[in-house]
Amino acid sequence: MLSPLPTVMVVDDEPHLRESLVELFTAGGYRVIEAGDGLEALERLQTGGVLPDVILMDLKMPRSSGMETLRALAARDDMKGIPVVIITAFGGSEQTIQAMKAGAYDYITKPFDADELLKMIHRAVDMRRLSVKVHVPSFDQARQENQSGDFLGHHPKMRELFKLIGKVAPSNAAVLLTGESGTGKELVAQAIHRHSLRGAGPLVSVNCAAIPEGLLESELFGHERGAFTGAVISKPGRLEQAEGGTLFLDEIGEVPLSLQGKLLRVLQERTFDRLGGQTPRRVDFRLVAATNQNLRQLVADGRFREDLYYRLHVVAIEVSPLRARRSDIPTLAEHFLERYRPKGTGKPVGFSKEALHALLLHDYPGNVRELEHLIQQAVVIAQGPLVTLEDLPGLNPGVDGGGADPRLRELLELPLEEATRSLERMLITRALTQSHGNKAEAARLLGIHRTALYTKLKQLGMEEVVMS
Repeated sequence: MLSPLPTVMVVDDEPHLRESLVELFTAGGYRVIEAGDGLEALERLQTGGVLPDVILMDLKMPRSSGMETLRALAARDDMKGIPVVIITAFGGSEQTIQAMKAGAYDYITKPFDADELLKMIHRAVDMRRLSVKVHVPSFDQARQENQSGDFLGHHPKMRELFKLIGKVAPSNAAVLLTGESGTGKELVAQAIHRHSLRGAGPLVSVNCAAIPEGLLESELFGHERGAFTGAVISKPGRLEQAEGGTLFLDEIGEVPLSLQGKLLRVLQERTFDRLGGQTPRRVDFRLVAATNQNLRQLVADGRFREDLYYRLHVVAIEVSPLRARRSDIPTLAEHFLERYRPKGTGKPVGFSKEALHALLLHDYPGNVRELEHLIQQAVVIAQGPLVTLEDLPGLNPGVDGGGADPRLRELLELPLEEATRSLERMLITRALTQSHGNKAEAARLLGIHRTALYTKLKQLGMEEVVMS
């Protein structure tokens, strides 16, 4: 049964943190239940009595980790309606995706802001009190997950993306990925497949823009012997190769109208004919499609079937451009540096301040793919222990910065320390303006902790710009 007071169960093996959380929630009007680890939490829940409205649980604990406890809760019918908020010190893609996939309501990273945590718990309690039931599928706990190294990011946009993947992956719904070229849509497709119930099956990728229109039908549907000149043997297509797994159609907007109807039939009926074939074949795959075009506009222009668009658009995920999450640039740059650095030499080992500053200012029309190319090129050119601005000829401010905000181009003329402070002031001012002075929201937009924002405001003498 539910308590008249909203109830939070705090599960954490650090006594001091647990005490602080109990104090925080008690002051906030909550009844609090404590547990020192996952096993103790399960034991307390099994004894009956008052069920919590929400469980706040650390990810890393002895005896039973947060992930193991989360899966144990998901296996119990009486616990499936209780939202679980995970506490983690990291918040990387795999941890976040796995937690959301296993049924977590949300997650928060250490160190966390008290106001942000209270708001999150309040939302979870509201959901619980409104009796929203969340269905959580079971998963093979022994299956090992392989993280894609390029799928990195701590910016709020990336954290939301990881959470969405975790929620979407277990279903069998079609997914449409949108975003500019080079943003990592294929990595998202790989993560969806890897975390799906079809993860043990094949992931078959087709770049629809790279295959000539006359060959695309044969590539997708396969052909029988004699179907056309040169077809000396029968050949299965990508649809058959994806049986039991996932078919990823990149640049779906490039599929010609003549072929869109046949693709629609496959999605509706799960049957198709090989080119030149007479016998319908059944297929079972999940479709993930991607495009850098505006499919709605293509529909309006008569270049894309509206019925196919809605078949693809069951779940839509937008992948943000790199310039919209600049705080991830240093992490990605270090990752690519480690990847392309010659083994044995140990050089270069990092970036000069000027080089990192230039990387942060660049607009990246080619997104993550362009950043990877820049770092790969810099590793070849660099002679010293650090990648310098001279090793990044692709970052010519006079050319590449031409489409950026004029104020950003002016920063390149300033000394490094002054330019850095000016850029920080600009970014903080913009975030505060967008959040109408809400510091917690501004910190979220900036991808930093609220206390870090307070520190920056003090360092930059910007207390006067805070509106609330």
